[in-house]
Amino acid sequence: MAKQAENKKLCVTLVHSTAGRLVKQQRTVEALGLKKLHQSVTVEDTPAMRGMIRTVSHLVDVKEI
Repeated sequence: MAKQAENKKLCVTLVHSTAGRLVKQQRTVEALGLKKLHQSVTVEDTPAMRGMIRTVSHLVDVKEI
């Protein structure tokens, strides 16, 4: 078996409100685990998470850990 690379993590912080946004964007923010402004969550750096973050990139701040 090939040796797996160390999984990177991303710290995602909600910096703008979801009020008045599309339902898809609101549900994406919820799926990321964000509920309140300035709340941060740590997620795995996977293509699925990157796609979700790209969908709401104007609402969140992302840092690599």
